Amino acid sequence: MKPESLMMTLGYDAHEHQGAAKCPIYQTSTFVFNNCEEGKAFFELAYGLREKEEGEEMGMIYSRLDHPNMNILEKRLAAWDEAEAGAFFSSGMAAISTSILTFVKPGDVLLFSSPVYGGTDHFIHHVLPQFNIGVVGFVKGENEDVIIDRVEKAYPGKKPSMVYVETPGNPTNSLIDIEMASRVAKYFSTNDKKCVLAVDNTFLGPVFQHPMEFGADLVVYSATKYIGGHSDVIAGACTGSAELIAQIKGMRTFFGSQLDPNSSWLLQRSLETVKIRMEAQAKSAKIVADYLKDHPLVEKMHYLGFLEEGSELQDIFNRQCLSTGSMIAFDIVGGEKEAFMFLNNLKLFKLAVSLGSTESLAEHPATMTHVDVSPEDRLKLGISPSLVRLSIGLENPQDLIDQIANAFEVVKKANSSAVC
Repeated sequence: MKPESLMMTLGYDAHEHQGAAKCPIYQTSTFVFNNCEEGKAFFELAYGLREKEEGEEMGMIYSRLDHPNMNILEKRLAAWDEAEAGAFFSSGMAAISTSILTFVKPGDVLLFSSPVYGGTDHFIHHVLPQFNIGVVGFVKGENEDVIIDRVEKAYPGKKPSMVYVETPGNPTNSLIDIEMASRVAKYFSTNDKKCVLAVDNTFLGPVFQHPMEFGADLVVYSATKYIGGHSDVIAGACTGSAELIAQIKGMRTFFGSQLDPNSSWLLQRSLETVKIRMEAQAKSAKIVADYLKDHPLVEKMHYLGFLEEGSELQDIFNRQCLSTGSMIAFDIVGGEKEAFMFLNNLKLFKLAVSLGSTESLAEHPATMTHVDVSPEDRLKLGISPSLVRLSIGLENPQDLIDQIANAFEVVKKANSSAVC
């Protein structure tokens, strides 16, 4: 069956839960064993002291390790990515930091794409160096030979333990070729140590992009965004092979960053509608983007539907993306003053960070989500003072356009008055 069908039933048998059509919330910290032998068996498996016997199932011990709501949720997200397993976390940053620190140890090197979410950028540039972890970045359009050469010159004799890619990149919708990144990861892998390729799939996943089809080992999400989709839960997730996810879950156990039962229950609800929500949002975003494209106060568009025909980026999009999604960024004519004026006069959009929710959101990346990115990197990556980011929700697209037109009119009048 297709993932949207599996979201209703996978991992859950109503007859084992008093006939409840939906999984109850298991609001408990601990679980009761039938006997000591069962408790011993579960703990041996939990700590990796032995392999499962044929037909043996791991039971519940303590909600920091696992609980029914999270267990079902992990199976359902894995179905979207056609992965063997999944892991959920208390936030997107918990998913990112736990996944990276599972495979990148002190003295290792992390290779990463730019731009990335501002919190990820801070973690890479300011936290990982405290663990004596070296970092090397690359951007869209750079080929594998250039990237490999940069790593080898920066860290002679060392090989990255992980290639971390965010595509499309936040906030400019920049695209990285996942197949190319996979070849780089394989180049740096040895018989003794695999270089893991992790892809942050938040902007298009889990519906419109499936990184494992193109060589990704791990797929990472801020599940707060489209997976949650209602601005009422904070969560993160990771999917991949059973072997890799088991290692990540081991680290998660001792970081204590698992997702709680209530949030897991909310995300189970949201996964049932993620496809129809994302499809509707993408459809509206195209209508809004078509309006913005020709507006005289729009200097440059950053939207996956407007990639140059025949370009390398268009080729990457055609191969690995199934939709243009619902994220739009654009440079307004002027600078920070005009961007602020525009944003302050959007009435239907909510002036807030985050994305992928049912309501449309608008923000100013250079002074909000990406304020901590170095000025040099912001300039290089196109995160300018004039850049505005929109996340299109489920409102009527014409109503959104009317709001945008009104905000542009305020900017236009202010500029006209200044000239006079």
